[in-house]
Amino acid sequence: MVDLARKISEARWFQWGIIGVISLNAVVIGLDTSATLRAGFHDVFELANQVFLGIFVLEVIVKLVAVHPRPSRYFRDGWNLFDFTIVAISLLPATGELATLARLARLLRVLRLVSALPELRLIVTTLVRSVPSMFNVICLMSIIFYIYAVAGYHLFHEIDPTHWSTLGISLITLFRIVTLEDWTDVMYAAMDHHWWAWAYFVSFVVVGTFVVINLFIAVVLNNLDEAKAERLAAMTDTPSREELLRELRATRESLARLERRLAGDDAVR
Repeated sequence: MVDLARKISEARWFQWGIIGVISLNAVVIGLDTSATLRAGFHDVFELANQVFLGIFVLEVIVKLVAVHPRPSRYFRDGWNLFDFTIVAISLLPATGELATLARLARLLRVLRLVSALPELRLIVTTLVRSVPSMFNVICLMSIIFYIYAVAGYHLFHEIDPTHWSTLGISLITLFRIVTLEDWTDVMYAAMDHHWWAWAYFVSFVVVGTFVVINLFIAVVLNNLDEAKAERLAAMTDTPSREELLRELRATRESLARLERRLAGDDAVR
């Protein structure tokens, strides 16, 4: 039973089948947002959601049986814990005060595409690893924002109070500028009174957008390389004693079947 569950959980058809079910579940969730379709096919959507949930529960059971008698191995994997949590939340009854939470749990199932696709897992792992490094970049960006916001308040709050009336409004204006969303309108409004205002805005765009944003990209790319290296190292790790014994048993069974087949052929001759 354990060997069968292990073979199923490691099979390519099983993995791609789960990806297909998650994709179909996402389509049904999207269709269920249409009032017209919901009025005509509400029962069908509910039945489909129950079928999908049943498949996900079965998937968890198969994976737990595959690691028997050490279920802790299943929960040591963060992605397995992620999948288990989503499935557990999905089992909440969709009635009363829990109805909204149950609907959101259905939507969370779509996130399982992240755990089902190795490349997406790699990207998410990279982003999580980048958080500590990004903290330093965010601190640098905060300092730059604060300096430019105070300077912008003193330079422009009298001529353009809409964008520079307070420190908070100045920070929001700078956020708009750093996203390059109609930032030239703010610059031209200041240049109507101070011809040199362009230097303030252009310097902030260069520092805030091109320099700091590229620092974010550099941090992510650096952690992506590290995540790829760790993934490669994990794939080339020395197999454990249990894995070697399992492979040895499988080899013995294959040799025994081949021996019986050869013996049968000799008997026919």
